Amino acid sequence: MARNLDMTALRSFVTVAEVGGVTRAAGHLHLTQSAVSMQLKRLEESLGLQLLDRSARTVSLTPTGEQLLSYARRMLILNDEAVARLTDDIYEGEITLGVPHDILYPAIPPVLAAFAQRYPRLRIQLLSLPTRTLKEMFARGECDAILTTEETMDDGAETLQTLPLIWAGAPNGTAYRERPLRFAFCRNCIFSPIARARLDAAGIDWVSVVDSASDRATEVAVMADLAVYVILDQTLPHGIHPVPSGAGLPALPDQKINLYRSKSLQAEVAATLTTLLRDSYARLNRPAIAAE
Repeated sequence: MARNLDMTALRSFVTVAEVGGVTRAAGHLHLTQSAVSMQLKRLEESLGLQLLDRSARTVSLTPTGEQLLSYARRMLILNDEAVARLTDDIYEGEITLGVPHDILYPAIPPVLAAFAQRYPRLRIQLLSLPTRTLKEMFARGECDAILTTEETMDDGAETLQTLPLIWAGAPNGTAYRERPLRFAFCRNCIFSPIARARLDAAGIDWVSVVDSASDRATEVAVMADLAVYVILDQTLPHGIHPVPSGAGLPALPDQKINLYRSKSLQAEVAATLTTLLRDSYARLNRPAIAAE
C-alpha cells in the first residue's frame, strides 16, 4: 500500500536541516518548538527511519536523513510552484491567440493542451482568421499573440518555421492533369494569388472550381478530386495528399510561419507560450517535396 509523506512535516524537516536546530526552525516557521519536534517525530514514525541524530548538543542529519533532504527540497519546490500557479491571480484571465486556419493542424492542439495544463486558470481564446485580418487586429491591440503565414516578416516578429507551398489534391486523384487546371481557392487565402500568378507565368490555363470564403469548402472540393489547391507542406488535412512530383505544375515559394507577441503579455506567460509554439512548429520537418 502506498504511503504519503506529510508536506508540513517535510517543510519542518528541511527547515531544521537548513538552520541547524529545532528552536531556530520554529522561529522561521512561526510554530512552537514542541510543534516542530512533534512533526519531525511523526515523519520518522511514518517512514520507520531515524532521520535526525539527537545524540549531540546540536541536531544533525543521519545518512538516511541526508538522502531524504534532497527529495524533500524538490518536493517542496514543486508543491510551492503548483500552489502559486493555481492560486496567483496573475495567471488568471484570458489571452487571445490568432492562428490562420491552414496552420492550425497539427501544431496547435498540443500547444493548447500543454498551456492549459500549466495555466489552468488562464484561458486562451483562439481566433482562426486570415493573416491579413489577424495583423490588423494585432495592430489595434485586439490580440495578445498571432501567428501568420508570410513570405517576409515585420519588425518584432519571430519566424518559427519555414515551409514550402505545395500543390495538393485527392489521394490518387487526377484533377491535376486536367487542362485548364481546375483550381479551388478561398477568397481570403494569401497563397491563392501566388499560385495563380505562377500558373499564368507558366502558361497553364486554369479555371476556378470553388471560389469561397470558407476554407472547408475548398478542402471538400479537393477531397472529392474536383480540383487542386495550394497549402503549406506538413499541414495537410486528412484526405488530401501532395500532387505527385513531376506533375508539370509550377514550383511555389517558401512561406514563413511568424509569431507576433504583444508587449503587454505577462513575461512568464509570453515565454511559456513562445516555447510551446517554437517546439511544436519545430517538429514540422521540411521534407524534400516540391512541385515541378
